[in-house]
Amino acid sequence: MKLVVIGAVAAGTSAAAIARRNREDMEITIYEKDRFISYSGCGMPYFLGGEIQDIKALLPRDPAYFKNKHNIDILTLHEVLAIHPENKTLEVINLVTEEIFIDSYDKLVIATGARPNVPPIKGLDSDNVFFLRNINDMEKIHNYIIEKKVKNAVIIGTGLIGLETADNLCLRDIKITLVEKMPHIFPAIDGDMAKYIEKALLENDIHFITGQAVEEIRAGDVILSDGTILPTDMVVVSAGVHPETKIAAAAGIELGTTGAIKVNKKMQTNIPDIYACGDCIEQYHLITKKPVFYPMGSTANKTGRIAGDNLSGGNVEFRGVLGTSIMQLFDMTIAQTGLTEKEALQQGYDITIIHNKKTNKPLYMGGREMMIKAIADNKDGRVLGVQIVGYEGVDKRIDVFVTAITFGTLAEDLFHLDLAYSPAYSNAKDPVMYTGMVLENAMIKSRPLITPEELENIQQSKEDHILIDARETDEFAAKHIDSSHSIPLPHLREVCEELNKDRTTIVYCNKGITANAAQNLLLNKGFEKVFNLSGGHEHYCICIPELNSSRK
Repeated sequence: MKLVVIGAVAAGTSAAAIARRNREDMEITIYEKDRFISYSGCGMPYFLGGEIQDIKALLPRDPAYFKNKHNIDILTLHEVLAIHPENKTLEVINLVTEEIFIDSYDKLVIATGARPNVPPIKGLDSDNVFFLRNINDMEKIHNYIIEKKVKNAVIIGTGLIGLETADNLCLRDIKITLVEKMPHIFPAIDGDMAKYIEKALLENDIHFITGQAVEEIRAGDVILSDGTILPTDMVVVSAGVHPETKIAAAAGIELGTTGAIKVNKKMQTNIPDIYACGDCIEQYHLITKKPVFYPMGSTANKTGRIAGDNLSGGNVEFRGVLGTSIMQLFDMTIAQTGLTEKEALQQGYDITIIHNKKTNKPLYMGGREMMIKAIADNKDGRVLGVQIVGYEGVDKRIDVFVTAITFGTLAEDLFHLDLAYSPAYSNAKDPVMYTGMVLENAMIKSRPLITPEELENIQQSKEDHILIDARETDEFAAKHIDSSHSIPLPHLREVCEELNKDRTTIVYCNKGITANAAQNLLLNKGFEKVFNLSGGHEHYCICIPELNSSRK
């Protein structure tokens, strides 16, 4: 049997390696149009920042490695021009000699990856404009920075690569301006959580502009849609990627609703003996069961392995994705999985949202706070999505949430997890467990929460309510929400009978814990409608920063 693979990065090499494991008698050839194979693309921003000194660290394997270890032939600088399924042949060009030849296959794997989105910007072909998709791009950016002694740069787009590139270029003392056409930074998460990223950017002297598109790049300037001119030495475009499907579509291979190659759970396309994997295929979402396009290195490796196993006698199925991501930004970690609030509402879910601010371990052990936003389905209690912004320990928590959501865990189940505990690593009541507690209470409406945005809507609509600040009086004097009344929790016990029990009552403290006690007190005293401000005053000040100056 003869296997041909198109593409030799994560998915293609994974497919070939697992096929060889299953079938020693198989002839395996991989065609790769680039000169680099099996590289760590996610490490490229760290090379630009100097954290990775040797480019070889991103290139752990070469064609000789695959030939010696797996008896797999990888031909670099060879591009497949066309696939002919009717006779199982390929048209290939040697990019060095320009020779075109025909090869045949019994099984074919398409792992052509993705290409950068190219926004309609005049001047995008300027010498100082770069994309960061592969090692060649990385080398060009690195060399340009050194040769031109770049002092400032504009980065278009604030996804994972855009933010990680910004972070790392700062290490080279390059002044960064981020431009994001969406309303907030890092659109993969909700706007309230993005506020924490925006705050960190400002604290680290990175300028950002949201809600604006780049219209033109000329000379040393970037011109925005509102006419703003940004002087710059260099531009990095990080506007996402599209699946590379040209030769697949030309061969009659079906594309899905996302524009990527449509495959079944075994990575089979609509044409017999042709499989596809990696960044060129669409996946399906574990929660919604709908097609999605989430190009991630981890998924590429996984789908490559599944394709290689099934074409060589195995029987394994892909189980879907949650769109999980994590990144380092300065000393922070930002992670998310599952549905955002916006996505859940778009999908028609009736949801409960909570914000839980907790330290990763006790303060006496150097614990630092993380903000967790969790979303659950009111219909059946399932956790739908989680976003975390924090420092140490975010990776541990997001992976627990990923596992929980994958297996359909209910919010109430989170509290019952037997998580590892030691003061060196966690609190006795871990943030994951506490998130489950708050979610469950909010979902059964016994302890309802209100978000900062919902509170603002109530205040602006003049709906009758009372807003109680349950903190100590000195905290209230330092900063408080406009129209709130200072009634510290101990005093609230004394005066609660004097308050109108039928009136909508909203309580808050710094993070939500004291306010939860105040909420319990009022509910036990017969108050009909009592809300706790989700995330507390600290979260409110992050989400509604433009109003802080008048609320002191």
